[in-house]
Amino acid sequence: MKTTLLFISIILFACGQTLERPSDQAEFHPSFDQTMESSFYDFKLKDINGKEVDFSEFKGKKLLLVNVASKCGYTKQYAQLQELYATHGDDILILGFPANNFGGQEPGSNEEIKEFCSTEYGVTFPMFEKISVKGFDKHPLYRWLSDASQNGWNNEEPSWNFCKYFINEKGELVKFFPSSVTPLDEEILNLIGA
Repeated sequence: MKTTLLFISIILFACGQTLERPSDQAEFHPSFDQTMESSFYDFKLKDINGKEVDFSEFKGKKLLLVNVASKCGYTKQYAQLQELYATHGDDILILGFPANNFGGQEPGSNEEIKEFCSTEYGVTFPMFEKISVKGFDKHPLYRWLSDASQNGWNNEEPSWNFCKYFINEKGELVKFFPSSVTPLDEEILNLIGA
């Protein structure tokens, strides 16, 4: 009898812990508690210098959002992103989001990332502070980009560094590109109108 009661107590305790877990995670990861943005223009993020950027500033502009990393096989795409920005900056704005989600390939601080991008690739397009683009701590921006119930159609999240999301002038997500699609790909150039 005592063994049975002990077994039941253990089961109830374990169930209690399981039921409480989501609330514990929500407290640990505040982004779970945030109301999901209904529009791309509702977001506000800090740039790589720590200054808050209101995404409503991007109204009327075409955008290419890229999760970037400094120690990846695709890191050389920084050069093409900068070329695209230098050549077509009047037609498209590139937004870089450093993330350490894949293979620990972005271990640096915001300051180190900024220095690397400037020194190695002469990056002049807007870069943002390091965020998570995948997993339980995914930033709300990337939740919006990869949740069809929020963006209207796409459920695809980044599969590696240098995945790309194309946003049109109305703030609508138009296309997702995997890492293997280069910034100067014909489809991206066509979307820009180049």
